[in-house]
Amino acid sequence: MQNYLEFEKPLAVIEGKAEELRALAKNAEGMDVEKEAAALDKKASSLLENLYKNLTPWRKCQVARHPDRPHCRDYIDILFQEYMPLSGDRNFADDHAVMGGICRFNDQPVVVLGQEKGFDTKSRIERNFGMARPEGYRKAIRLMDLADRFNLPVITLVDTPGAYPGKGAEERGQSEAIARSTEKCLQIGVPLISVIIGEGGSGGAVAFATANRVLMLQHSIYSVISPEGCASILWKDAEKMREAAEALRLTAQDLFKLGVCDKIVEEPNGGAQRDKGKTIKAVGDAISRELLDLQSFGRTELIDHRRQRFLDLGSKGLVS
Repeated sequence: MQNYLEFEKPLAVIEGKAEELRALAKNAEGMDVEKEAAALDKKASSLLENLYKNLTPWRKCQVARHPDRPHCRDYIDILFQEYMPLSGDRNFADDHAVMGGICRFNDQPVVVLGQEKGFDTKSRIERNFGMARPEGYRKAIRLMDLADRFNLPVITLVDTPGAYPGKGAEERGQSEAIARSTEKCLQIGVPLISVIIGEGGSGGAVAFATANRVLMLQHSIYSVISPEGCASILWKDAEKMREAAEALRLTAQDLFKLGVCDKIVEEPNGGAQRDKGKTIKAVGDAISRELLDLQSFGRTELIDHRRQRFLDLGSKGLVS
């Protein structure tokens, strides 16, 4: 069943009518409604294109959070072969919000890491809605350290509303774990490629995305705070999230202009949720190109390049 966002409701009505017509034709012999249904399909396709042509930042936030978007698990299942998950931080526990392990990408051994939100109520609770605890970041540090020792490229798939802000997480050193994960990203002498596949929320995303190359899906977002959180702090009113989304410059298009994002990966018309296979293939192709480009870099060059990339942030503006 297709899930529709609030701004997609007119589209839901048209597509629903087309489905109803086809269902009626199945149950009634001799009824030919294909012409009418095809006309509705054409109208729906045109409306879908118009809706997604110029999405506002707030609508992009809604699309980035769409429950049907491909998640980290989907990318790992399709793009990576011989995936061997590695669990635990060797200190406290395993964090199911963070997936990671050794695998092959186009027959090349790599380490893959990512945040998994879950796909139904049970898995979302198990994965804590993609919000990692300290043990998740410490697991990431362990895997990046392993990648560095065995000279394996690291690929991270970012999709999180942010690090988990619970009492237990804070007691176990949440901020320190995020800082050390970010530090480890800057220290490893292997190619590090990060893809924002949905939400890139605050330090919880930065701890995985301090990379040589940061790619973003066309309708993904990357920000220091959620629009709702920003609106609550600045205007004491979470309902002003639309204005906050505009001010935060959190879209892939704005972040590309600012130099935060290196490449934008195009999504199918209507967003990644409309054609998961096509989206995942596009991400795979983009990762392949970036890995090839970074092959000629030595260990010191990779570390220096990554460091300089982040020192340069802020040197570009949206107005030339």
